[in-house]
Amino acid sequence: MASDGSAGLARAAAEKLSDAVGEKTKQLGAAMQDARRQRRLLLVIVCVALFLDNMLYMVIVPIIPDYMKRWRQTAASPNESDSGGANASRPALRPRYPTENEDIKVGVLFASKAILQLLVNPLSGTFIDRVGYDLPLLIGLTVMFLSTVIFAFAENYATLFVARSLQGLGSAFADTSGIAMIADKYTEEPERSRALGVALAFISFGSLVAPPFGGILYEFAGQHVPFLVLAGVSLLDGLLLLAALRPLGDRARDNMLVGTPIHRLMVDPYIAVVAGALTTCNIPLAFLEPTIATWMKKSMHATEWQMGLTWLPAFFPHVLGVYVTVRLAARYPHLQWFYGALGLAIIGASSCTLPACRTFWQLVVPLCGICFGIALVDTALLPTLAFLVDVRHTSVYGSVYAIADISYSVAYALGPIVASQIVHSLGFVQLNLGMGLANVLYAPMLLLLRNVCQMKPSRSERDVLLDEGPKGLYDTIKMEQRGNKGSGTESCPRGLPAASEDDSSDYEYS
Repeated sequence: MASDGSAGLARAAAEKLSDAVGEKTKQLGAAMQDARRQRRLLLVIVCVALFLDNMLYMVIVPIIPDYMKRWRQTAASPNESDSGGANASRPALRPRYPTENEDIKVGVLFASKAILQLLVNPLSGTFIDRVGYDLPLLIGLTVMFLSTVIFAFAENYATLFVARSLQGLGSAFADTSGIAMIADKYTEEPERSRALGVALAFISFGSLVAPPFGGILYEFAGQHVPFLVLAGVSLLDGLLLLAALRPLGDRARDNMLVGTPIHRLMVDPYIAVVAGALTTCNIPLAFLEPTIATWMKKSMHATEWQMGLTWLPAFFPHVLGVYVTVRLAARYPHLQWFYGALGLAIIGASSCTLPACRTFWQLVVPLCGICFGIALVDTALLPTLAFLVDVRHTSVYGSVYAIADISYSVAYALGPIVASQIVHSLGFVQLNLGMGLANVLYAPMLLLLRNVCQMKPSRSERDVLLDEGPKGLYDTIKMEQRGNKGSGTESCPRGLPAASEDDSSDYEYS
């Protein structure tokens, strides 16, 4: 009788749990029917994916020295097993410091993610344009989950290299599709700039908290724990994406717009200028990350905690830069090119002054300037890429943000491999002066973007709109403009200057 009562209680509890899960699922489905809630949920999913990607990119920084120590011990262990002869009483010789070969291996390990990401992005951008943003994001999260699990149980360099490269593959899908999804869902300014700014803040936050997170958990909980925690978060984010996709899964793919091929976007002069700015502004950060700790040790005798917290203060001006740019873009959207040029100038000045620092707190100032400038450039130019696609091509964003990801990957693929060689051959001062000069000289190039806000789409795309409803940013603009035609004036729904009604003044692009 007692067992029957226990079984009944268990069944009742299971039924209650099932009902509660079903109710929550229904509530989520109902919430996803609301476009505003849907956008917010997707923004959260994308931000978590970007946060995870940058966490995994930086979490191995404090762990790699211990891996290197193990590699040296493993390499020296055969000497210990020798028995008999003169070597029997001789202790094994173990190098106490990293050799040049080890430095190269670590540099290649760090760069392998960006290198594979660089190679895959042209393909992932085209794939995203063909199938939409949801499936590639899910593929990216799945690959990142597998990469993180491999990291957790890696015991040699080859396994770490595979895990790192696999992360680059996942990033090529998750990062590109995530940013493109934000641009697609947030079609109006200033909402688009604000949403992209939130995503950039999560990227910065992931890079900031990863080293202390990885170091502390690795020290007190073991090798597996930091990676398993990140793998768990990645799995939950993927499940949340699946739940969000369920109400959206019945969307027809037949009526999707065909995106402009990535090779045509690459030769667009305006997109090329933006891509060049994104690469140039990230070079100082990519080149300083693998070299600044050694320079601090030599030039200012920095302690371990100072080298570990080098980039911590720079997080706050980065977030401030995102906030300032979003607010300015909302009031003065036609000056996006100026915010980017100003950011490049700040990065250049900060890079040139950095080698003159002789204390930790002096060093904080130029590092904060570099991160503040990067925030200005990224926050101003990422929405500009979406607008350029809207007015000059087709409102499909996978390929254009693949180009943006390629721009970042170029800097971070070169940094871990090239930076140390430049410092060894020319010196740390020359490295920073070169990076600073490159940013200052590139800033005037953004003058080419000063009239972007006044561009109008080509005549051929306008003709298509006569038979179709609005599907993207450009279509929405034109539909609203047509609604105001009868009053003799046109509004600028994105906060942009109103363009002329004369069709003959339209820009025609192939």
